[in-house]
Amino acid sequence: MCIFCEIIAGNIPSRKVYEDEHVLAILDVNPLSAGHTLIMPKKHVDSFTEADTETIHQCIDVAHLLAVKITERLEAPGYNLLSNTGAVSGQSIDHLHFHIVPRYGKEKAISFGEPDTSLDLDEILAKING
Repeated sequence: MCIFCEIIAGNIPSRKVYEDEHVLAILDVNPLSAGHTLIMPKKHVDSFTEADTETIHQCIDVAHLLAVKITERLEAPGYNLLSNTGAVSGQSIDHLHFHIVPRYGKEKAISFGEPDTSLDLDEILAKING
């Protein structure tokens, strides 16, 4: 059983921010900022691309609710909302989850690095729409 499934089952303690029959949201134990929250479906699914539409909607609805609540109550002027898919993107737990990372202006912003200007965007678009 994955660590998030263990948390959902109540076998590992967590600091619950939100819970309903489909979704659990907890404070990250290794936060990048005050209020860093993880939102996960209670149903095990490895990643965003493997999840069904209903599960994605349930998680995103909770993410929206909590992003508003967290930024208002913690007075964060901004936040990052993200989900890593695959080890190459930084996914370390194979259970779909979204991060809400409140930003207060003192942290280094999440960066995507330098753009790759050598890419042929028309070729990429043709492959995507193929």
